[in-house]
Amino acid sequence: MASSIPKTMKGVWIEKTGGTEVLQYKTDIPVPEPKEGEVLVKNEFIGINYIDTYFRSGVYPLPHTPYILGREGSGTIASLGPNIPATLTLGARVAYMGTSAYAEYTAVSSTYVMLIPDSVDSKTAAAAPLQALTALTLIREAYAVQKGDWVLVTAAAGGVGLWLCQLLNAVGARTIATASTEEKRQLAKENGAQVLLEYHADDKQEFVKKVLEVTGGEGVAAVFDSVGKDTFDSSLAVVKRKGTMVSFGNASGPVTGFALGRLSGKNIKLIRPTLFQYIATADELSGYSKELWDIIEKGKLNVRVHEVYPLEDVVRATKDIESRKTTGKLLLQV
Repeated sequence: MASSIPKTMKGVWIEKTGGTEVLQYKTDIPVPEPKEGEVLVKNEFIGINYIDTYFRSGVYPLPHTPYILGREGSGTIASLGPNIPATLTLGARVAYMGTSAYAEYTAVSSTYVMLIPDSVDSKTAAAAPLQALTALTLIREAYAVQKGDWVLVTAAAGGVGLWLCQLLNAVGARTIATASTEEKRQLAKENGAQVLLEYHADDKQEFVKKVLEVTGGEGVAAVFDSVGKDTFDSSLAVVKRKGTMVSFGNASGPVTGFALGRLSGKNIKLIRPTLFQYIATADELSGYSKELWDIIEKGKLNVRVHEVYPLEDVVRATKDIESRKTTGKLLLQV
């Protein structure tokens, strides 16, 4: 490891699962050393994602403790482990997806490291990878959206939601967007949604009726649902015959006790995708990341950042994202 890299660093870890009180901001965490196939990234910006709250709260099991949260970031390569692709060099500006991002330094598998073009700034690059690539792969592979399709997006003003609205608009789909406030619904409209509906957890029958009215009684070709338990039933109810239900998040809690026989009434396809199974090979990641940077470079998409928080302000940032009052991407800055 290079001598300019310190022995310890600032970071946020948890020693047990629970509420935001388990988040510990530390200044003496050992700096990781990159292993074979890894690079050490000196973080500049770190993306906050709802999945971070799942690990913190115990919805997803922790692989070990203490555990540093965070799944993405941007910065510069500070050190190289053995057997790194020649394209990744010391000092290169990169964005990445991995683990242990809530820190000054993160060791990342080179498989999930993307060079940042000169035309894309580091803040934008940190805001894009997980959520933008999730949205892009969802509309390409979870359900291959076609021009003219009616599509429902829940939590449409959230990080992935805003990307979905923009990408769906770009391919010519017709988007029905739900969000919890009028301000959020207008934001979804500004990002490409055609029809805005109130959040439907409290009146599912009325919501289903409105969606069927909008779609001429047929329903939507696909639902992209990141909310989970509260919206699953009504989302499933508005999928048309031979349509697709894409459930990719648990913001209100996980969906449990689902009977597969419910799909047979309309031959609905149900999928629970994760991004990393769409970018599991170098070619897949390269193809999607190149498409993403190209879209951003050409100004076709607006990368909205809700707020940039100091790393030590992680508790406030976490409470904000859990409140569902935020719009766009939340970032930590080291």
